[in-house]
Amino acid sequence: MNNSIHVKFPVKSFRKIPNPAFTSNNGSETKPEMYILIADVKDVPNNIPLETNPRYQNLDTKVAKKIKESLLSPTEHNFYLLNRGLLLSAGSISYDNINSCVTIDFDDTNVHGDVDGGHTYRVILENRAALAPNSQFVKIEVLTGVEDFFEQLAAARNTSLQVKDTSIGDLERRFELVKTAIQKEPYANNINYKENGQKDIDIQDMLALFFMFNLERFPNGSSSYPIAAYAAKRSCLQDYLENHKKGEKNGQIDNPYYKMMGVMPDIIRLFDDIEVHIPEFYKGESGSNKRYGSVIGVAMAKKGKSFESKYLKTPMDYATPNGFLYPMLGAFRALLEEKNGVYVWKKNPFLVLNEIGPTLANNVVDLSRQLGNNPNATGKSPNLWNQLYVNVLIKALTA
Repeated sequence: MNNSIHVKFPVKSFRKIPNPAFTSNNGSETKPEMYILIADVKDVPNNIPLETNPRYQNLDTKVAKKIKESLLSPTEHNFYLLNRGLLLSAGSISYDNINSCVTIDFDDTNVHGDVDGGHTYRVILENRAALAPNSQFVKIEVLTGVEDFFEQLAAARNTSLQVKDTSIGDLERRFELVKTAIQKEPYANNINYKENGQKDIDIQDMLALFFMFNLERFPNGSSSYPIAAYAAKRSCLQDYLENHKKGEKNGQIDNPYYKMMGVMPDIIRLFDDIEVHIPEFYKGESGSNKRYGSVIGVAMAKKGKSFESKYLKTPMDYATPNGFLYPMLGAFRALLEEKNGVYVWKKNPFLVLNEIGPTLANNVVDLSRQLGNNPNATGKSPNLWNQLYVNVLIKALTA
């Protein structure tokens, strides 16, 4: 006989989703029911059964590391939106609306317990001690009355994902352009080119940066901006792969990413410079009394510790949301041009950054405040991308 497990914990919200299809004249028959909970990750019980989950929870995989990164992000607090959460099968569930607590009964651990989201659950248990209360939340879906088709449920919710485009691209040797371009850089051996890699940098993140400098898609003077680099990174991967496939016909010479190879290391280093120096840029324009750490979305390192820049691992006192960094980097497309079939800089981008960095940083923070202190909306603002681009373009056109 299986041991029953009962858990009780507080929740931030609770909703029963009515069963839209089940009708029965048999009052004793148990019908499937669905409940959606939102809970502080610190309140999630540590004894939810995992025997029902068909996957082994390997926390060394890339997926688990991404979950951990999202959970512990110092600048984002929307884990419950970005993560699919937990799916639990249960014998019964009840809600105490006075104390905002739920009680879940796992009567038979052969069919009751965590059905999907085992990696999320394990990551939460092992890392939540580092979080403050009310800083991250998780969605929990609870199903009751599903014992008769539990196996079908588990199989459907755990269907293996298709092999990712990054893995296929690596198998087809489509990333050789990038590998060649950055082979001498200190991060060259720290890049995942396929899924479930164990390294720190995802090739898709790098391609999003390069996407901003695709002069065929975003020629100088164009009224469109590479906002997808921030808002839809998968489309940047698709753009790269499609251009590479087309380039097979003529040795890649017409591929914008082939033309970009010579400046790819500069693009990465420019991003690193922006990430590292944006606090001093922000303070530099209007005096030293401004506190970058007070900007909403920015995280300040704890005493005796520091953050690291994404690519060059430079120590930093502040972590800046990508919604600030991406539009700043994208503006430097204004300094790029094509000559003799390759992309080259019109002016040294690092010198221009030192000159115009304070203006760009303050434009970003000012707009974020106008948008309700929302870094995500800031990163998606066409007006900001245009404003920063024009600022750099003016520098490109002056002697």
